[in-house]
Amino acid sequence: MISAAQLRAARALLGMDQRMLAEAAGLSVPTIQRMEASEDVIRGNVDSLMKLTGALEAAGIELINEGAVSQGGGRGVRLKA
Repeated sequence: MISAAQLRAARALLGMDQRMLAEAAGLSVPTIQRMEASEDVIRGNVDSLMKLTGALEAAGIELINEGAVSQGGGRGVRLKA
């Protein structure tokens, strides 16, 4: 699962705008906009979410899920080393 805040943070780390991410993920810009406007965890069809997370991971993003090992203990993103 990915939250809207994680998505925005990931794009910021990568220096991508919504159009660039949409192209990388094979999704439309309005779909990316809807995902980023979500309240918390992004809701959507599984195919779109898989495309989104796959594109972020291919670009070097590691998603940190709630409860995973991180100093703050919450959700986040980081660039893979």
